[in-house]
Amino acid sequence: MRVCYFGTYRAKYNRNKILIAALKSAGVDVTICHENLWHSIEDRENVTAGGWRSPKFWWRVIKAYTKLIIKSFSIGKFDVMVLGYPGQFDVFLARIICFFTRKPLVLDVLMSLYLVASAERFLEGSQHSAVNFIKRAEKKALDIPDLLIQDTPQYVQWLHQTYGIETERFKLVPIGADDNIFKPKDQTEIFKDKFRILYYGTFIANHGLDLIIEAIELLASSNEIEFLFIGEGPEKARILQQVEMKNLENVTFFSWCSQEELVEQIGRADLCLGAFGSTPQSLMTVQNKIYECMACAKVVIAGTSPAISHQFTDEVELKMCERTGESIAEAILYLKENPVLVEQIGQNARQAFVENYSITALGKTFREHLETLI
Repeated sequence: MRVCYFGTYRAKYNRNKILIAALKSAGVDVTICHENLWHSIEDRENVTAGGWRSPKFWWRVIKAYTKLIIKSFSIGKFDVMVLGYPGQFDVFLARIICFFTRKPLVLDVLMSLYLVASAERFLEGSQHSAVNFIKRAEKKALDIPDLLIQDTPQYVQWLHQTYGIETERFKLVPIGADDNIFKPKDQTEIFKDKFRILYYGTFIANHGLDLIIEAIELLASSNEIEFLFIGEGPEKARILQQVEMKNLENVTFFSWCSQEELVEQIGRADLCLGAFGSTPQSLMTVQNKIYECMACAKVVIAGTSPAISHQFTDEVELKMCERTGESIAEAILYLKENPVLVEQIGQNARQAFVENYSITALGKTFREHLETLI
């Protein structure tokens, strides 16, 4: 099978890197036809919040798609064209190419650009016209491909309810993680003098950082527990201020580190924290960090949600709790007092990851979906 991975997708984004690696592991010949358009999440936010009016932005768009069109002439033969995330605006050009080559088109939707802009980044109130345009364009884009890829059935249902897209047009490929990078570490490297809780990720609303701080405050009297935060994001300054105001001394913050360093930190942690926000995105997805920590045989405490409950069983592959600070604190203490259970959940998590969410497992699943189009 020959697949052309096409578009202005984020080349360094984990989802795209993992799916390309997964296809290759399944024996698929992957040809890359990519051109950079977006610089970062903040870049897309700025464009939605008004940057789209700038002539510089439109010149950037023209240059990016011109280069992409030129590159498309040297793609060669392929069986299926796959658009990486985000690829909603690439659909229209890709459809033309697939029309002339008579090949099927697949879009990895992953996240709704409209949902992220309106409910996650809260841009709809001040930039209604831009967000409304994104919604209309996304609806048209999702109507075109021969197959749509999504990671959870809950997200599929939201897209069906929002855009009227038939659920039969979707196939599921979980986010997973790269098990060439994320793997168990020697347990002797864990610090024994402290019970370490690790949070890592972008500091945004859907991760429920305020609830984590509330849990830390409830556990402040325990000198045996420490918290480590790794990451950056728009909420970080406010969270740092909260920690300072509450005089929480058992918390340490670090900026982003390399994946190798992150794996070291996961290996040194006793428990890892998932997401606890109540935004639609948070409730409908299983975050990367959950799969990454499972790959490392670590126990994740995750806020219960339809997506989490659908894929996992409490105290089997991870520990679920209600999305409140008190419930997070209770889950931490419960697991701290039950080390045998922690060990068993970690083993179960690793096994479930290898069987269902590893590069090999994802490649097999993705290839099977693509074969239905050929």
